[in-house]
Amino acid sequence: MTDDANAAWPYPRPDSPPLLTPEQAEHTLNVWLVPRFSMLTLFCLLEPLRVANRFGRNLFAWRLLSADGEAVVASNGVRIDVDGALESLEDMTRLMVVSSYEAEATVSFQDRAVLRRIAAHGGWLGGLDTAPFILARAGVLEGHRVALHWESVPAFRLEFPELEISPARFEFDATRLTGSGGAASIDMMLEWIEQAYGPALADAVGRQLVHERARGDGGSDQRHRYQELPRSVVRALATMEANLAQALPVPEVCRLAGQSQRQLARLFQRHFGESPQQCYLGMRLDRARQLLADSRCQVTEAALATGFTQPAHFTRAYRSRFGEAPSITADRGSGAILPREGSVA
Repeated sequence: MTDDANAAWPYPRPDSPPLLTPEQAEHTLNVWLVPRFSMLTLFCLLEPLRVANRFGRNLFAWRLLSADGEAVVASNGVRIDVDGALESLEDMTRLMVVSSYEAEATVSFQDRAVLRRIAAHGGWLGGLDTAPFILARAGVLEGHRVALHWESVPAFRLEFPELEISPARFEFDATRLTGSGGAASIDMMLEWIEQAYGPALADAVGRQLVHERARGDGGSDQRHRYQELPRSVVRALATMEANLAQALPVPEVCRLAGQSQRQLARLFQRHFGESPQQCYLGMRLDRARQLLADSRCQVTEAALATGFTQPAHFTRAYRSRFGEAPSITADRGSGAILPREGSVA
């Protein structure tokens, strides 16, 4: 099977994954829809997550919320049912606020109290389009760069002169994400996918959405090298990145990538000088090194998080790749300076 012949098969997984519950997914994004929110922003926010789930594992779930648990009407007049009320959120959670016109018209003191509670417990808060006004009025944006829709910048600067406004289309760190909304939300979510799982998965998701990622919005320039690779190679890399914790057999990677094992091996040798098995092992070990150096987890935890069930095998493979035992990397802890893939927690 050639790469051209496989072009008719647009996804590495031909079945559409079911809608996931938070218990089934590795990451859950809660989305608070403020009346008259932007439908375009909502779709661009969720579609990259849905497509990412087609690469072999249940990665993302989402829940739509309103202030009172009732349906919300978007700015285009479409009525959207939700899964629950804002006050039902736990303290440690991810919450994205999506608004547009009249962002503050229906926001109550109780709603802002929920935002402050999540922030006080180290939760992750985001706001798109005009939603940074809601976050700022709740007092949860101090110390964070703020990106929002260009039309709202003058009013925001006037009301919150102490906050730093970013010219970028989105900004996020470990606990805050703000952005201009609209179509830029696709790039924002691809950036999250890249930081959580790697550039190949983000690039593959962008391809499926027929979306070319904009430069200059953060993220790794490494992603651009995937644009010249055959589609089946990108799908295989994306599948590997999506399955680091539960390593798949290479034949299963080939099936999900829609390519024969022999042809995929040839393509990997041509482009990377190594077999798919070697590339997959290297990706898992690189992730383990990142965990040991950046998150202060134990060696056993890093091994299990990257699909190694036998500690001795993990130690041998790690030493062979990096020239030191994993325990040495762990002991250095945060003192090691390594490239980060990162994770929005």
